[in-house]
Amino acid sequence: MATVLITGANRGLGLEFCKEYARDGWTVIACCREPQSATALTALAAEYTPLTVYALDVSDFAQIDRLAAQLDGVSIDVLINNAGVYGDTSEHGFGQLVYADWTKTLLINVQAPVKMAEAFLPHLLRGDKKVLASISSLMGSIADNSSGGSIVYRSSKAALNAAMKSVALDIKAQGVGILLLHPGWVKTDMGGSNAPIEAPESVAGMRQVIAAFSPAQSGGFFKYDGTPLPW
Repeated sequence: MATVLITGANRGLGLEFCKEYARDGWTVIACCREPQSATALTALAAEYTPLTVYALDVSDFAQIDRLAAQLDGVSIDVLINNAGVYGDTSEHGFGQLVYADWTKTLLINVQAPVKMAEAFLPHLLRGDKKVLASISSLMGSIADNSSGGSIVYRSSKAALNAAMKSVALDIKAQGVGILLLHPGWVKTDMGGSNAPIEAPESVAGMRQVIAAFSPAQSGGFFKYDGTPLPW
């Protein structure tokens, strides 16, 4: 039975990933900051017994290390770095940026996914699929940026893309692949109610990209439908 680890699993895309993988019989390691308040996720865990919920605040690197140690010996086929924050507000654009918020966003959106890759590389090496996917955004594409704004979020996703491209090259010889995925503009707490894409459509597409992964794609940046995206 294949195993997937998902961060930010309590809502939105993370919760949908948990639903779809659990429904298909995968063992799901679902991570979120506060399991006691993650009612939808705990209900899903009661419905699908191969789904287990773990407390994980990805901004706490010691907690990441503790979870990796707790799961020592576990084989992970797919790890999905889904946890993330937006960081920007309409009141604090250029000229009124809150730099502490920017720092926190970079910690969660960039450093934490790389730390997850470091901590769980041994688990991925034991797996069959050996894919680490990070949820990025087209807003991290410098080539695509024609409207400006969202400095905090854009820069964090551009940095995530750059960091994971380097990770892909650094671990290529070990046979672990890296994917950067743009989920589209999805109806989630972050995406808002005006978004045109529902979470099941986005997640089903990203799962297909993960399932069809080939080593030549490692470090690549793809839309949820598999379309390559510009840097």
